[in-house]
Order: sequence, then structure tokens, then C-alpha cells
Amino acid sequence: MKKAIDRREFLRSSAAIGAALYLSPEAFAEGGGKSDDINVALLGAGAQGQVLMDAIFKMGRNSGIRFKAVCDIWEAYNQKRVSGILRAYKHEHNTYVDYREMLDKEKDLDAVIVATPDFWHTEHAVACLKAGLHVYCEKEMSNTLEGARKIVEAARQTGKLVQIGHQRRSNPRYIFCYEKVIKEAKLLNRITTINGQWNRSRNACEDQGWGGDRFEIDRTTLEKYGFRSMQQFRNWRWYRGLGGGPIVDLGSHQIDIYNWFLDTQPKSVIASGGTDYWKGRDWYDSVMAVYEYETKEGTVRAFYQTLTTNSSQGYFETFMGDEGTLVISESAGRGGVYRESWVDDAKWAAWVKKGCLKQQAGTEQPAAGGGVTDVRSTVPAAKYDLPVTMDKPYHQPHLENFFGAIRDRAKLNCPAEVGYETAVTVLKVNEAVEAGRRLEFKPQEFKV
Repeated sequence: MKKAIDRREFLRSSAAIGAALYLSPEAFAEGGGKSDDINVALLGAGAQGQVLMDAIFKMGRNSGIRFKAVCDIWEAYNQKRVSGILRAYKHEHNTYVDYREMLDKEKDLDAVIVATPDFWHTEHAVACLKAGLHVYCEKEMSNTLEGARKIVEAARQTGKLVQIGHQRRSNPRYIFCYEKVIKEAKLLNRITTINGQWNRSRNACEDQGWGGDRFEIDRTTLEKYGFRSMQQFRNWRWYRGLGGGPIVDLGSHQIDIYNWFLDTQPKSVIASGGTDYWKGRDWYDSVMAVYEYETKEGTVRAFYQTLTTNSSQGYFETFMGDEGTLVISESAGRGGVYRESWVDDAKWAAWVKKGCLKQQAGTEQPAAGGGVTDVRSTVPAAKYDLPVTMDKPYHQPHLENFFGAIRDRAKLNCPAEVGYETAVTVLKVNEAVEAGRRLEFKPQEFKV
């Protein structure tokens, strides 16, 4: 289903995506040429590239990050728009359509932000690494495991850094939950079950338009860069050979957390999905998957779903243990930890005192004997809030971690090897849907 859109509506809706770029001129002004400045190229200036650029700008005028080049095949819109913003805020830069020309001419770059469609990630990332540049590569790091493997190998061969864009790994709330709630305090005790979802409304999943003939890319250029039409160019995530569908585009972020919080990779996956609603698209619009993990404490079963017709409850992850439950989401303000009713509250009170938890007023469990309770009923769990907040754009801490690593001040939170393990985990879901049966993972599949 194609969403009708005229030129004015296109410009209005597209402007809304990058509105934040115009709110704080001071944040955009180019730095003063300090010795630790990092010269960056933006390769892929579409919606995601603009989100990353905005997050970098939010780091402030003294961040030392200087945009020196923009490369995008959509000259009439993406490239023109981003270039205009950079010029307005005095980032001296050049523009390109072909990344090879950019790498050939730009000799003072330090790093490249790769925010192109998934099927271009391998070629772009590998070429930039071989040109001596550090790479921040959006997830999925490739739409094929062969491609993802090539990025890992190129990073090792060149000695350059690769950060894969699983930004939750740099989110202070997620780091706190992993290090404190799960590992140090062990408030969940043995994790037995995980649930996660990313549900999007029908309206949010309609095809993207392009504003009419004025903004069309000529057919020769489209075909040169792997697209059959503007329709496919604007909606590449839904097409085989270009993207991986919603389970890869959305689910990859959260399934990555499953591996991280369990400190292991799955042993099997079974999945159900189909093109149940949207017509003219290659990839499954709704997918439900169940992973099986084997940890030191025992088996963990992890369910995940992504829907594209209903936004109920949005996106979150739930980690359930025999003593407690963690609910966490990248969505601002959502999440908490719940103590099972049989667990002595003194155990958790000690962690409240240490600042690891904040107990909500009025959530204490009722005392025994307060009334007749059905033997099948369970006393509601007491909720505790997380003391850590996230007040930056979602991608900013991950980019800060990347630039900090370039300056030898930090260790990458999601290097290429970790991104590869997630790619193995996620890409297998589409295979399982097609196979219609449980698929096993072999330990060697996660190694490069």
C-alpha cells in the first residue's frame, strides 16, 4: 500500500524529521581546530543519517567533531538538505554521489558514519577501513553473514575501529541494569524467560513517498546503486537483497540485548511470520520468534515479536527470573524492577539503601492475613524504579563512545565482533520462518 503524498506534504513531513537540527545554532558551529578534532564524513544522508548527525550536534560546539564531507545518491533532497544545514553552521565540507570519489579526494578524514541501506554496508565499511578510516556502521551491519564477516576481517586487517549501531549498549540505563541489577545485585536470581516486542501502527509502516518528479532520482543512477525504482529506494527495508524486513530493522536492537544480558548466544530458534497484511512487499510484516538459550544456571526461553499493524504497548524487553522481573525500554521513563511476593523485602531493601533501586511509595505488598485470597492467585509484585535516567538523544552515548575510542579514552561498546554475533542471531529468524521448523545454532557460527 502506497501512501499518497504531494510535494508540499513531503517537504512538511520531511522537515519535521530534522526540525531539531535548527533549534540550537551554537551546537552546530564548527570547532576551533583542536589537536584532537575528528574529521567525519556522513555516508548516507537519509533519515537515519540525519538522526545520527543531530545526535553529534547535541554533543555541543566543543565536541571537536567536524563534518568534512556528505555522500548520498539523492542529490535533490538528502544531500542538498544536509549540505545546506552544514553550510549554515560553518562546517566546511564537500558533497559526493559516489563514495569512491569521496575516498579518493578527501585526504584529511578520520572517520565515516555509514548510514546507507543495509545491502551497501559491507562495501562501504570495508572500503572506508581500507582507506585508513574508523567506521561507525548502522545496524544491521550487513544483510548477509558473508558481508558481516568481511567487515570483521577488514577491521582486524586494518587495525581501525568499527562501532556497530546497537546504541542500547551505550545507554546508561541498560548498562546499569546489566552491571548492577542482573550481575552485582542478582535481583532476578535465575533468569528463566524473556519477552520483547516492537509493535508499530499501520500508519507508521506505510510506504514512504518522495515528493513528486522534482525529487526523483534518474533511473540510470537508481540502477547503478541497486534500486529498480524510487519506490524501492524509499522503502528498501521491505525488499529481499536490500534489507531484512522488520525483524531485522527493529528486532535486531532488542534481540541484541538478549545476548548481552545473558552473556551467551542462543542454541536454537523457531519462528512464525508472513506477508499477512501489506501487499507488494517481499519481507514478512509480522514475525514471532522463540529462542532457546543455555546458560550456566539453566535453560532460558526468549520470545520476540514485531508487528506492523498495531502499536499496542510499543517496544520493551522483559527479563523474568524466579525472584524478580526487569522491564526495560529505550523509550524514555519506561521500566522498573519487580520483586516476587515470596522474596524477603529485606534483601531488596539493602539495594535500595545502596542506591541501586528506588521503591515506589504505596507498592509494598499487603501483609498476610489481610483477607481471603484464592489459592491460585499471586500477590502483585512490588515495583522498584531505576535510579538512572537517560536525558540525551538515543544515539548520542553510542557515538560519544565511538569518538572516545578513537581518542583512546574509551573501549568500544559494540565492536564488529559483537555486531556479527547479533547478525547471526537475528538473520536466522527469517530463515526459520521460511523453513517452517526449529533451526539450531552451532557455536562456530558466531565466530569469525
